[in-house]
Amino acid sequence: MKLLVKLGGTLLDTEATRESLASQIAAVSRAVSIVVVHGGGRQMTRFLDERGIESHFVNGLRVTTPAILDAVVAVVAGSVNCQLVAALNREGARAVGLSGIDACLVEAEQMDDSLGSVGRVVTAHPDLLHLLLGGGFLPVVACVAGDRDGRLYNVNADQMAVACATAFGADLLVFLTDVEGVLDAGKRLVPYLTLAASESLIAEGAATGGMLAKLNAAHASLRQGVPQVRIAGGASSRILERILAGEEVGTRIAAAEVCTK
Repeated sequence: MKLLVKLGGTLLDTEATRESLASQIAAVSRAVSIVVVHGGGRQMTRFLDERGIESHFVNGLRVTTPAILDAVVAVVAGSVNCQLVAALNREGARAVGLSGIDACLVEAEQMDDSLGSVGRVVTAHPDLLHLLLGGGFLPVVACVAGDRDGRLYNVNADQMAVACATAFGADLLVFLTDVEGVLDAGKRLVPYLTLAASESLIAEGAATGGMLAKLNAAHASLRQGVPQVRIAGGASSRILERILAGEEVGTRIAAAEVCTK
């Protein structure tokens, strides 16, 4: 089995949650091929605030000036990535910290001039992931990408997860976040979703902000060949073990015939 786990930056902002997730991921990595992709938005905002640099967002994307791009590299691809790799290695994994610029793992292009160095994923090359996984290593990918001309881009972590999952042929893409899963208009957890049903949630306005981005990412991954996506609360006890054991936690999104009980 091939598994991609995307960790939201909020989950990595506290040592206890980071250590718990590292323990779970390290254990899973002994049985399945796993790639981890992570964000770091909360850590970025704090870093910038401490330096008096104001953050501006357009449709949920952080406008990325040269100063903010430097911070993305220092924080997301630097301290957040290193802390997670260190936690995984303490649990016995052979974790390797990467970003999309390594071996042109994920190539991007500028999304819009008004957003600065925010990147749209163009393509992904999984050779490095296959090489590391084949050697028993655990790739941990930060959401920074580049192009063939040496430019760097701040890439949405959910889109980075989709790019890596589809490139290396993941059987399951798991988004671990700070909420229990997808909620309907009445704020009730939705355990199963088809593509059509999740599109209806979006059309009704029930899914907004970060969850809207995750549903859009889930749709993209399913259309590009990932069989199943799970969105679940990363702080829940033994969450990865429970998902892989078939327990219906969080929200499962797949093709209609799979998403039936």
